[in-house]
Amino acid sequence: MEQPRRYPLIFNPKARSQKGGRTLRFLMKHADRFAMYATKHAGEARVLAADFAARGEPVVIAAGGDGTLNEVVSGLAGTSTILGVIPAGTMNVFAREMGIPFDSLERALAVIDSGHIREIDLFEANGSPFVQMAGVGFDARVIEETTWESKKMLGPLAYLLAAVKVLGEKPPHMEVVFADGRREQGVAVLAGNGSLYGGQFRLFPNADNHDSMLDVIVYKESGYKLVLDSLRGLALGGIDLMESTSYVQTEGFTVHADREVPVEVDGEWAGRFSEVCFKETASRLRVLAPDGPLAGNFVETLMSLLQWPRRQPEPLTARSR
Repeated sequence: MEQPRRYPLIFNPKARSQKGGRTLRFLMKHADRFAMYATKHAGEARVLAADFAARGEPVVIAAGGDGTLNEVVSGLAGTSTILGVIPAGTMNVFAREMGIPFDSLERALAVIDSGHIREIDLFEANGSPFVQMAGVGFDARVIEETTWESKKMLGPLAYLLAAVKVLGEKPPHMEVVFADGRREQGVAVLAGNGSLYGGQFRLFPNADNHDSMLDVIVYKESGYKLVLDSLRGLALGGIDLMESTSYVQTEGFTVHADREVPVEVDGEWAGRFSEVCFKETASRLRVLAPDGPLAGNFVETLMSLLQWPRRQPEPLTARSR
């Protein structure tokens, strides 16, 4: 009898996750299905994934949260190797976006074994690839301020405490130049390839990760106004409803800041820059995923029933392909 394929699997054994123990037990139970590679330091998952792709491995699995996933994606960018996902993090935003079961590792493995491939857009910010979203300014500053030790001790609360501290800082001034030359002024920018942010929050309601477009939110207000408008927008069905933001769909854009500002990709700090260029990479990412997304939650269902009116995003350019 033919044995199931043994997949190369990359995971971070030190990652903090509510699923840590369960994930380890799952991996041990299915040890005959995986060639497991535990990373020892930041960046190693990217190197391992790139090496597997160079050897011609057809599939590489990322087992972990969005940080491990982003590193593996960076290593696979520009190759034909297919990404498999075992969602073992706390948020698992990309898995949720793709409809990969995030509450059952067994079902996630079944998705991989089914062999259904979806091709999605892969964008980059100053050369750092991302599959879900990226941020310039406020949310990246929160990630920069949140230490590994505080996350280990406090979990998600560590981000909230960092956010309170960042709210008191003087915001940068940014000019956002879109693909058609249009310019917007703001204090922070978020770009979504998918619709979800931070878990189940559908921050980019019109995003589609295979339309070669980014959905971009430019925040014009800083401090508590930024947070309150974000919460109001989510409660009403979308941040695009808030007058203090601009919501645009575009093939690419550049952020010019009055000083070096933090940048994050898929929730991982990418550095500080005074200029950040967002553009699509030369090739798409191939992912093992179900045919369609998971069913929406109660809030999404309620909003769809209410048919809440919203401003439509302003598409700046037609698709280039």
